[in-house]
Amino acid sequence: MSLADGITAVLLPAGAVFCALGALGVLRFPDLLSRLHAATKPQTIGLLLILGGVAPQAGSVSAAAPLLLVGFFQLLTAPVTAQTVGGAAYRAGVIDRDVLTVDESPQERKP
Repeated sequence: MSLADGITAVLLPAGAVFCALGALGVLRFPDLLSRLHAATKPQTIGLLLILGGVAPQAGSVSAAAPLLLVGFFQLLTAPVTAQTVGGAAYRAGVIDRDVLTVDESPQERKP
């Protein structure tokens, strides 16, 4: 077994576990903010681990370059999407503000 095969053998299952736990969190967590957390952080880490496991098998840097782009755009878009969805849900009143530890929103609370 080569070093590339060993790296792939470790990173691919680790990435799959992160993705599976993120999907389980989306199903099991009780509220929107917890589900957003489960949908972004473990999924992003899982995808990066999978891309890191696939890269050694690509054979050349030019074949692995698109994997870097996929990872970069995932890191760029996942937090922005979660922030946008969370902010929209907050403004729509879907989130129970009593469960928030800190509420730094500039909006005034309406009784």
